Amino acid sequence: MQVPLLTRIASGDTRAVDECIDRYGGLVWSLARRLSSSVADAEDAVQEIFVDLWKNADRFREDLASEPNFVAMLARRRLIDRLRKSRRELESQPIDELALQYAAPPQTSNMELAEEGARAVVCLEGLRSDERKVLELSIYHGLPQSRIAEQTGLALGTVKTHARRGLLQLRNCMQVRSQRRLEGVEAL
Repeated sequence: MQVPLLTRIASGDTRAVDECIDRYGGLVWSLARRLSSSVADAEDAVQEIFVDLWKNADRFREDLASEPNFVAMLARRRLIDRLRKSRRELESQPIDELALQYAAPPQTSNMELAEEGARAVVCLEGLRSDERKVLELSIYHGLPQSRIAEQTGLALGTVKTHARRGLLQLRNCMQVRSQRRLEGVEAL
């Protein structure tokens, strides 16, 4: 019967360390890549996991778990600890005062909002009736596309197409009208 790698590592067999990397490197890497935010973070995690494996090789009990299960369990625990630690660090970081200066969007006056709303209504009225109907049900009534399909009797794909085309035309119309307004202001 072959002596498990972790038992050999615990007894000081240095060749078993290389064999351990060869045998379990793929397993540890796949777990680390799945539970890490980046490749660099996964590489760091793999190193930590193997160091932890070698330090705790004497804790392996063949009668309790197979060697691959022990490796996977230890790797998973280490990776979860790393995730929790990174979340705590993100939560505890103070907000940069400079970032606060630019966090809020510029304030728009009520008059500007009213003008933009009026342009949007004119643009909405210029759409084809089926596109306008779909957008009105979505915007004014807050209906999801599935409910719009039920209410209008249109297929869901058709509703999605009308919504997309209508929004694109609405956006283009709003851009043209905004540009014309700016050109009119510059002419004054």
